[in-house]
Amino acid sequence: MQLEIATFGAGCFWCVEAVFQQLEGVHEVVSGYTGGTTVNPTYQAVCSEMTGHAEVIQIQFDPTVISYAELLEVFWHTHDATTLDRQGNDVGTRYRSAIFYHSEEQQHIAEQSKAEMDTSDMWDDPIVTEITPIDTFYPAEDYHQNYFLLNSRQPYCQFVIHPKMQKFTKDFKDKLKNEE
Repeated sequence: MQLEIATFGAGCFWCVEAVFQQLEGVHEVVSGYTGGTTVNPTYQAVCSEMTGHAEVIQIQFDPTVISYAELLEVFWHTHDATTLDRQGNDVGTRYRSAIFYHSEEQQHIAEQSKAEMDTSDMWDDPIVTEITPIDTFYPAEDYHQNYFLLNSRQPYCQFVIHPKMQKFTKDFKDKLKNEE
C-alpha cells in the first residue's frame, strides 16, 4: 500500500485533527506547523503570531480508499473558508484556511476544488483559502497530538469540537471508519 500525504490548515488543529482521524482510509493525522519562517517553532512562538506559521494537520492516507479530492470535500465542509485568519473565536494568521500541496497533481486538484466551491452556493462570501506548496512541516508538541481523543471532557472540546464532530459524523457518515 502506497500512502500519500495531505496538509491542511482550517483553524485550531485540535478541531481539524479530530475530524480527519475519523475518515476511512486515513492512517495517521499529526498536528503541527508550516508556512512560516522560524525553524523548529514552538506552540508559544506560533501563538505570538511572529513566526508566520499556520496550525495545520498532516494526513497520511490511502488513496485507494479515500482520494485527495474527497479529503478536500471534508476540508471545505468542516470550516469557514471565507473568513480571513479566523475560525469562530480563534483569531490570527495561525488559524488561516490553507491547503499546502505536496505535488503538482495536488495543486491542480486543490485549485479546481476551490474554484468549484467558490462558484457553489455554499457561502455568500468569496473563499480566502490559500493554496501554496508545502515547506517544512514541524510536528506540534506531544500534548497537542490526539487532543480531542485524549481530552474530550475539557471545556474547549465540549463546547467547540464536540458540536463540530456531531455535524461532521452526520454529514459524512458514509466516509467514517467502521469501529469494530
